Amino acid sequence: MVGAGILGLAVARELLVRNAGSRVIVVDQADTVGAHQTGHNSGVIHAGVYYAPGSLKARLCVDGAARMYDYCARHGIDCQRVGKLIIATSERELGALGELERRARANGVPGIRRVTGEEIAEIEPHAAGVAALHSPNTGIVDFHAVCERIARDVREAGGDIRLGWRVGGVSTNARSLRLLGPDGDAVQASRAVLCAGLWSDRLAVLAGAPPDPRIVPFRGGYLKLRPGQRHHVRGLIYPVPDPALPFLGVHLTRRIDGEVLLGPTALLVASRQAYRVGTAS
Repeated sequence: MVGAGILGLAVARELLVRNAGSRVIVVDQADTVGAHQTGHNSGVIHAGVYYAPGSLKARLCVDGAARMYDYCARHGIDCQRVGKLIIATSERELGALGELERRARANGVPGIRRVTGEEIAEIEPHAAGVAALHSPNTGIVDFHAVCERIARDVREAGGDIRLGWRVGGVSTNARSLRLLGPDGDAVQASRAVLCAGLWSDRLAVLAGAPPDPRIVPFRGGYLKLRPGQRHHVRGLIYPVPDPALPFLGVHLTRRIDGEVLLGPTALLVASRQAYRVGTAS
């Protein structure tokens, strides 16, 4: 398993659960689990509002949210169903809001409901709009903490996690493959799963895949509300997304640590690890 983010570790854990006694090795170039996309996001457990009914995204989001809440409850990981409002601020947005409601109901999103402008103020006293969708099952969690717990599951089931282990090459034959690592180290395996996030395309090429599609890195930047202003946001406040853009729009997000974020931006960057403003490479 290449990648010790939440996806790679979850797949490794599931392989060990389904195939007790098998040998699973997880490798990652970082020094900690969940160091990249898993640890660089707003920490929202989405309910499945946005996705086309019948799509894999719709099914996995609704089912995945339920499983995430269950996993956190069983392992004592703090998560909160703070709820989300998707607010139409003008009559022009009501058509798009109606389409989101149709999708959410078709996807089986728990508790979804249309609310009026007056009801918006009851849920989020400092927000305003002509109408909104309220998703009470949308929540927040520290996905890095979830990742650390899954890593513990992997180790307890006999899995091996090797951090600081960067894949530098892949060689294959009819029966197995060989991952070349640092300092002449190598891993021989019958199968490999690449869950390498922003580096997935490059690793796929090393394994013999064509160069396209390619990953183009964008950085999302956020502002933090000052501590004295955090009380203005109880949960998650989103706009009605513009269907012409591949983003959900700038929104307000309460985090599990109590911080409130405003954002994100979407800036093209030259580096796949340009997490901080001013980082170019």
